[in-house]
Amino acid sequence: QVQVVESGGGSVQAGGSLRLSCEASGHTNSKYCMGWFRQAPGKEREGVATIDSDGSTSYTDSAKGRFAISTDNAKNTLYLQMNSLKPEDTATYYCAAGLGLRAYWRCTVEAGNYLADALDAWGQGTLVTVSS
Repeated sequence: QVQVVESGGGSVQAGGSLRLSCEASGHTNSKYCMGWFRQAPGKEREGVATIDSDGSTSYTDSAKGRFAISTDNAKNTLYLQMNSLKPEDTATYYCAAGLGLRAYWRCTVEAGNYLADALDAWGQGTLVTVSS
């Protein structure tokens, strides 16, 4: 079973950049989905970006053009490069992963909780704070 651990959060001024990392272990299935989610205080969790085992990606509208999700399979690591950060990006960011076709077929942010239900491993979260 896969396990994930995030790192890379912190505080940054608006317009700045951060890169989040998520190291996965126990990953063995050829079909998988990995993604980044975030939850701001008082708000529901939302999907930010996803990537599947074929390299297909999806982004929430607010992240398009500013964030980039990628993987380094040699390092079993997922990344989220965040540029042009805005105060509304302030949230706790979670990495999640799911193995197998169930997660693979649902692997878009538009799937919402339908995807989240298929993701078996969730990290502890890393806080990103963007000040104006």
